[in-house]
Amino acid sequence: MVSRDMISHFKQQLVQSQATLIANNLEESFDTLSVDDEERIILVVSSLEVVGGMYIVITDKDGAALYDPAGISHLPDYPTENIEKALIGNNIITSSFSEGVFRSSALTPVWSRGVIIGAVYIYDADADQGSILLEMQHTIRNISIGVGAFSIAAVTLILVSVMQRVRSIMSAIESVREGEYSYLIAMKGNDELAQLGDEFDSLTGKLRETDEIRRRFVADASHELRTPLASIRLLTDSILQNKDIERETVLEFIGDIGMEADRLERTTTKLMTLSRLDSRFADELIRVDMKISVETTLRMLRPIASNKGLILRAELSEGCFIKATEDSVHHIIFNLVENAIKYNQPDGSVYVRLESVDENVILTVKDRGVGVPEEDIPYIFDRFYRVDKARSREAGGSGLGLAIVKDTVLDLGGKVKAERRKGGGMNFYVYFSYMA
Repeated sequence: MVSRDMISHFKQQLVQSQATLIANNLEESFDTLSVDDEERIILVVSSLEVVGGMYIVITDKDGAALYDPAGISHLPDYPTENIEKALIGNNIITSSFSEGVFRSSALTPVWSRGVIIGAVYIYDADADQGSILLEMQHTIRNISIGVGAFSIAAVTLILVSVMQRVRSIMSAIESVREGEYSYLIAMKGNDELAQLGDEFDSLTGKLRETDEIRRRFVADASHELRTPLASIRLLTDSILQNKDIERETVLEFIGDIGMEADRLERTTTKLMTLSRLDSRFADELIRVDMKISVETTLRMLRPIASNKGLILRAELSEGCFIKATEDSVHHIIFNLVENAIKYNQPDGSVYVRLESVDENVILTVKDRGVGVPEEDIPYIFDRFYRVDKARSREAGGSGLGLAIVKDTVLDLGGKVKAERRKGGGMNFYVYFSYMA
């Protein structure tokens, strides 16, 4: 459509310029136009550089054809009405395209001393340009059809591919919802769906890891709870089934039952603490004076240390404030110092230091106990992890104390570190952000 308009505009300008050229030269050469001037008119037109292939008609003031070498004034479609309009001073330009031919015409009056003495009519029928335009239109139509078909095919393929990948994701979601955490999409590509697939695989990996931790936690917790319960059941059955049991033995068994009940209570309390930390229940944090918290906790633990013949020393600095809760700080200090007491050597010592360094408050707990092998240090904060299970059970350990320490410290935005101490024992360091 644009090409046709451009060619049509060009043709209009061409025939108009040719008509104006002839009219201007006739105006300079004639005062009037009549039948007697035919030869002179031919000379004037032949002297001009008129584009070949155009039909030219020159009329007098009454519209009679004076110059019409092609005889088009006798044709049915000769524009008699437009000739009359030109003879009253109008310039008329027409153009059309039909049946593969461009048709353009121009009519302009011929003036002489302010009076119209005739008119010039130029008609051009260009089949070559029409053929070129038709070929262009045909080519463009074929290209458009090809591009459209390709676009439809491409969009269809893309939609099919996208739908298949979306179905893969939906199928994976259904599998994971059913508990199949090992399901992986492994979607190829670098687009958004591939990134979504990678995120899904990462999520299933974390779910699988979490489920494994949960299963192991439940199994370990069940084992820890079953052991004291089995001991209590065995002791009570021994008392009930033996009617002749001595009073001293009964009292001894009851004492053992009490110790197993205490162990059961300690384990369940620690499990509840870990469950509460896992639930991320948000307690209101306040400004806690660590020095007061450490002193209070150590007062509770000094009798235990004294009973084991241990020396419990402390070096506590003033002004060590952190953002926490009294209970969370107590859990951290109690579990670290209790561990140091449980797994210490006879006549050993426990050293606790509290200091403020730069923007940190650092709690240090050192002992001269049995220590932990280097290869076990990365795992000592895992739940139910115990280096020496027999020794831990003998000491009353559940493998939960250090896990509580780690989870509580992380929940408060701090960090905890453990290392072997030269000469035996362990060093534990807890770092908190200082609160002014």
